Amino acid sequence: MTRWFGPKPDPVGPGQESVWDYPRPPRAERSTRRAVLRHAGLVVADTDDLVRVLETSHPPTYYLPRAVIDPAVLVTGEGRTRCEWKGVACYVDLVVPGAPPLAGVGWWYPEPDPRFPELTDRVALYAGPLDEVTLDGETVLAQPGGFYGGWITADVVGPFKGAPGTSWW
Repeated sequence: MTRWFGPKPDPVGPGQESVWDYPRPPRAERSTRRAVLRHAGLVVADTDDLVRVLETSHPPTYYLPRAVIDPAVLVTGEGRTRCEWKGVACYVDLVVPGAPPLAGVGWWYPEPDPRFPELTDRVALYAGPLDEVTLDGETVLAQPGGFYGGWITADVVGPFKGAPGTSWW
């Protein structure tokens, strides 16, 4: 018998979902929530055309159509990483006039793994570096740590991977 020594999931209230009920490997699904991303006085994106990726212990990561972000402010960044599920990610920078550039603020999969066709031509952005990210008007909290890009809202409970001491989850 295998015994799990990980964290105890937080209680789930009405209208909430636990990240501990999310699958592994992850799953992508369409969402019609409205995301508005603002930085340095500019609305960087405003869309209800979202795909959220759900993975055990992570708050959802939201992917927006690249086309909703002005290509003058969303520019190719440095670096690549490989996700065992989604493929090779390329990073993007956000360059808003009058503000310091946000290097590596997001990523996308130029050729997502065939298991994730929903991610084609979509980009995910870290909530933390931006001035404000909202989902349906609710301010989003960034997933702890500097690697994962989940967005935390009141309808999602943890504990969430990413904080110090969670790498073994």
